[in-house]
Amino acid sequence: MANIVGGCLCGALRYDAGTQTTFMGYCCCDDCQKASGSGFIPFVGLPPGALKVSGAYTMYQMHHADGRSSERFSCAKCASLVFGGEPGNPNGNTIYAGTLDDTSQFKPAMAIMTKFKPDWVLLPPGLKIFDGMPQ
Repeated sequence: MANIVGGCLCGALRYDAGTQTTFMGYCCCDDCQKASGSGFIPFVGLPPGALKVSGAYTMYQMHHADGRSSERFSCAKCASLVFGGEPGNPNGNTIYAGTLDDTSQFKPAMAIMTKFKPDWVLLPPGLKIFDGMPQ
């Protein structure tokens, strides 16, 4: 697989994630819906240390009632949502598939948090479906 590279709408925030991914899928949680303005966020999971970022970004952290928290990073210039998890996160990171330079690299295998999925969201057949977060 070629390097996983991409960035924001204006090009000021860029990333290179190497060639390894840990998982790919769709998150249908209510947080992802509000953050994206859509019914889900297509994401690519990355192993620890894979994400290399250049350019200025801002972080928004959301604390959920169930104890979860999410950190979303956007371009400081154009505000495009680009990746999740602080760079250097020991648990890895996610990038949002729409930010890939080559979107054909996105090969989703799962859908998570589907208990929040709006009825109008149609997921591709063959995905492993999780009502909540997989273990």
